[in-house]
Amino acid sequence: MVRILFITSNRIGDAVLSNGVLQSMLEQYPGARVTVVAGGAAASLYEAVPGLEEIISLKKEKHHIHWLKLWGRCFLRYWDVVVDMRRSGVSYFLLTGRRLIVPVKDEKLHRIVELSRMLKNETTPSPVVWTDPLHDGRALELVPTGLPVLAVGPAANWSGKQWPIDRFIALVEQLTGDGGILPGARLAILAAPQEREQILSLYSVLPQERVIDLVGQDLVTVAACLRRCDLFIGNDSGLMHLAAAAGTRTLGLFGPSPEWRYHPWGADCACVRTPEGYKEMTNHPEFDYSHGVPSYMENLKLETVVTAAEELYRRGMK
Repeated sequence: MVRILFITSNRIGDAVLSNGVLQSMLEQYPGARVTVVAGGAAASLYEAVPGLEEIISLKKEKHHIHWLKLWGRCFLRYWDVVVDMRRSGVSYFLLTGRRLIVPVKDEKLHRIVELSRMLKNETTPSPVVWTDPLHDGRALELVPTGLPVLAVGPAANWSGKQWPIDRFIALVEQLTGDGGILPGARLAILAAPQEREQILSLYSVLPQERVIDLVGQDLVTVAACLRRCDLFIGNDSGLMHLAAAAGTRTLGLFGPSPEWRYHPWGADCACVRTPEGYKEMTNHPEFDYSHGVPSYMENLKLETVVTAAEELYRRGMK
């Protein structure tokens, strides 16, 4: 029996982007047993991986003790394949027949293109997300068949990347109102539990019976729900990448992050950004990465996002 050890990221977005590499291994080694090592935020993403043996949730500790503990859990086993998306060093001290280490970052390339170098072929390992009947059934309860669904990810892990919430409200009103591309649609709201307060005003934009609250749901259920949505619009975030991996039409909103490196990946994806370029914005002497700074997305106009959403949605209807 082939055993695969997959060491992936702490962050949801980075983990999702790396999943194509794991899928490639699953296709190369049918029936393999998989152990996934992930940070706490991303660990639940792997609950439905085919052949899953174990998820090891890695919690950072002082003096890199967490890596020593991981080695202690893994060194007595032989791994047919070790995939290290963290360049952790642990993978060099494990018995394995095949060792894949993520390449050094190349900021000029999209992360997916960069990862294709890891596999030493020309195939770009598109992100995937795995679900199972349990999560699919839960998604059917949360997002029942009927009205179309617009999904939004109005939060972000940093205030500077968050498009103002009043713009999201206006966006929802325009897209779901008479004359919009999704008239009468339901609204699915996605965010991390700790982000709920900053987006509360969005809950009252539509009648309560047309609002689907997905805040705090586990990631596999969220992915299954996203597959039932007609369009996702959100800030550059892990949820944006999850929507794209789920196969949902995805529009990403960018400002103080490089869209050429992290735009949502897939044929049914698009992105828009502020009039200011990433480097122009981040090289400004008053630019500040501190938490709690005002949004750097103010100059991204509502009309720009509406037009991009309409184009993306209609492209998918052809």
